[in-house]
Amino acid sequence: MKKILIVVDMQNDFVDGALGTKEAVGITGNVTNKIESFDGDIFVTLDTHYENYSETSEGKNLPVPHCIKNTAGWDLNPDVKKALEGKNYTKVEKITFGSITLPDLIKSKYNPDEIEIELIGLCTDICVVSNALLLKASFPETKISVCADCCAGVTVSSHEAALTTMKMCQINVTGE
Repeated sequence: MKKILIVVDMQNDFVDGALGTKEAVGITGNVTNKIESFDGDIFVTLDTHYENYSETSEGKNLPVPHCIKNTAGWDLNPDVKKALEGKNYTKVEKITFGSITLPDLIKSKYNPDEIEIELIGLCTDICVVSNALLLKASFPETKISVCADCCAGVTVSSHEAALTTMKMCQINVTGE
């Protein structure tokens, strides 16, 4: 089985920037350890917004500019960036919570019957769950898992709720 790791939105604005939390800071070491020890291909999603963020649907509902392309907040957390050095990884920019292009990228490179997918990152209750459900819908027979101690949500309770949702949708939750 080919193992694929999806590192979701480990960007400065989500770790310790505009939308950062102490829980996000707290998982960074787990995330870097996972990346460093991972033997397989890695996809790194980047929440990507533009100067017109406040005019978008998301911007109207979450009026906190974040992850504006080519700003410090959009960049990967420095520890995560360092952990990725020398690894085979693909960056995937996404303009919303889940990447609709990620399943197609995976399909173009791998036989879904020969892969296992693991997700880690931020935020469990928004972008991690969105990507996990899109991947499960695209690859219903593929083993998909989420490592709970490599994820953090907007709140502890919403993190737990997202993990429960993923379990109900037959996504394996590890690291609890």
